[in-house]
Order: sequence, then structure tokens, then C-alpha cells
Amino acid sequence: MDPELDISRILLDLFLMYALATLGSEVFQRLKQPAVVGELLAGILIAGLALTIRSPVYDVVAEIGLIVLLFTVGLETRFSSILQVGRTATLVAVIGVIVPFLLGYGVMAAAGQSSLQAFLLGSALTATSVGITARVLSDLGVARAPETCVILGAAVIDDIIALILLSVVSGAGRGSLYVTDVAILAAAAIAFTVFVALVGTRATRRYGSLLEKLHLHDAPFVTALLICLGLSAAASLLHLSALIGAFLAGMAFAETQDRYALEERIQPIYAFLVPFFFVVMGTKVDLGTLLKPDILSLALVITLLAMVGKVVGCGLAAMRMGRFRASIVGVGMMPRGEMGIVVALVGLRLGLIGDDIYGTIIFMALVTTLVTPPLLKLLYHRAKPTPSAPTPALEGQPACER
Repeated sequence: MDPELDISRILLDLFLMYALATLGSEVFQRLKQPAVVGELLAGILIAGLALTIRSPVYDVVAEIGLIVLLFTVGLETRFSSILQVGRTATLVAVIGVIVPFLLGYGVMAAAGQSSLQAFLLGSALTATSVGITARVLSDLGVARAPETCVILGAAVIDDIIALILLSVVSGAGRGSLYVTDVAILAAAAIAFTVFVALVGTRATRRYGSLLEKLHLHDAPFVTALLICLGLSAAASLLHLSALIGAFLAGMAFAETQDRYALEERIQPIYAFLVPFFFVVMGTKVDLGTLLKPDILSLALVITLLAMVGKVVGCGLAAMRMGRFRASIVGVGMMPRGEMGIVVALVGLRLGLIGDDIYGTIIFMALVTTLVTPPLLKLLYHRAKPTPSAPTPALEGQPACER
């Protein structure tokens, strides 16, 4: 039997992943650090010790976990909340793409790399991995704060921009690239997001109460899961990120009267599946490649630029929210995670980059992912509001909370 399809071994590996993720989560929470850090390091440990086999099954489980995570985050985010910070989120997304892209492109061009390699690395620096930040902000109990609304809204927008850049890279790698292809992808992404955000939220708000009349056991919850998977699949078929569909599905059901019950029912599924995403992300790290001196020095420079690009670009764009919340937005937009890895994998498969650039992007994605949780926690800890000095909301706008 193919070892990738050895059911007994796969079940054993899933048990090991979940056990180490749980242990890592417990240890880091006792150290007063976000649980996600322990889960990521559990994956790195598994990869370093070669404790598991390689199988596409784990990537599927991880993707489902990430879909559940984004659906849960969407469930805590009303569309009206995004509209409150829509202008700010758009500005954060656009500047948060332009600044890192130019920094990445510039340093690669200065190092004598080709324009295509420079373009690919710049693209890898653009998209925020909303899964990391969403998990941390949820753990900190600020999932409905204005800065969280800005981060989530901006992450959706810059994810769309990153996917368009990725289509440019893919087209160039195949030797053909047409403006119409890029325009069609951009139009599909915008139309899908606007349609679900506007029509979907109105439909669930108007007809959500009818779900209780269905004969299905726990009909609202079952229907919510069906729509979550359906929109995730629809986004993928449109060559968009499935995460956009999951987030928008959750946001649509945030408008129903069953919102709180859905949040409670999704928690056991969340607790089981979401840790697999972070563990599997950790297992993709090749420590041997990253520890080569020349790759490590380049990786450190790129990682520093990646962090500065998001913190400065997104922070300045969000400055109208106040210095504290602008700093949260800047740091919260830092993780590249799975999107950076996807760009690296595409470039490697197309032969556009070698192991050195690939290792650099992986290192950047890993470090920006690992440093964000403790930095966010530190910022909130230092600026914890007191009854006499509450943290202000956006000027003239209510906070994105229940």
C-alpha cells in the first residue's frame, strides 16, 4: 500500500500532531503566550525529527481547519462592522501591499536577481496570513474591536491583490500573460466578495429565521456549515482563496438571530481542526536549508523588510484610529504564513526560483508568523485600558462589538 494512503499510519500521525499541538498550546499558555506559537513550534519539531510521513491528507485536514477558523472569525464580524472601517481597511490594504512589494523588489534587484525573481519575492511579501492574527486576536478577546475589523477587512482586500499578483507570476512562468486574464481574475474576486457581502448578509438576515422550520437536526448549524463549504468551493473554482468564501459565509450568518448559538456549536469543531493548520504549517520548514549562512543572511534582510513594510505601511494608513490601534493594525498585518508559502511553491514549481529564494521566503513567512502573536499580546498588555481611560473607538464611529 502507498505509504501516503496508509490509514493506520495517517491516524497515528494525526494523533501525534494533535497531541504535540495540545502540549505546545498548554505550555505556551502557562508561559502567558498565545497558544498558536506552541502549535507552530510543535510542527517544526515534528519536521525536524521526521516523526511523520509526508501525505497530502495532512494538507487537506489543515485547509479544512483554516476554513473553520475563518468561518468562526467571520461569524464574529458583522458586515456593518466592516463598513464602519471600510475606507481605513482599504487604505491599509493598498499601502500594506505597495510598501512591502517595493521593498522586496528593490532589494532583489539590487542583489542582481532577475526582474521576475524580484517580482515574485515582492509578491510573497504582500499578503497577510489572516489566520494567524485572527487566532491571536480571538484568544485575546478582542475579536470585535475596531482594529480587528480593519485587519480582517484589509486582509480580505490584500489577499485578493496578492492572488492577482500570483496570477501574473504564474502567467509569466508559463511564458504567456494577458492583461485580459488579470482583469477577469480581478473582476471575479471583487464581484464575488461584493455579492456575498451584500446579498448574502441581507438574505440571511431576512430568511434566517426560516431555518428553524426545517426538519434537519440543528438545521441552522448544518445549513451554516453547508454554505461555508459551498462558498469556499465557489471561491476556489473562481481561482480565489477558499478562505475568502469561508470568511464571507461566517460574516453572512453573523446577521442572523442564531449567531450566538452558532458560535457555541462551532467551538468543538474549532478546537479539533484548527490546531492541525498551525502544526502542518510548521512541518513545512526545512531547517537544514534555512541554516546555510548565505541563505540565512539574505533571509534575515528580507524578513526585516517584510516586517517593516507592513508595520510602517499599514500603521501609517491606520493612523487616524490613534497611535495604539494603528500599531496593532501594523503588527497584526505582519504574518505572511500560508500565502507567502503558496507564492514560494508556485515559483519553485515553475522553475522561477531556486532553493535559496524558496528557503528565504519560507524563513520570512515563519518568522513573521512567530513574532506576531507575542508582539500583539505585548502591545495589548502595555496599553490595557483602565476604567478612567478607555481606549477610544474610531472618531465618529462606534466600536465593532456586540
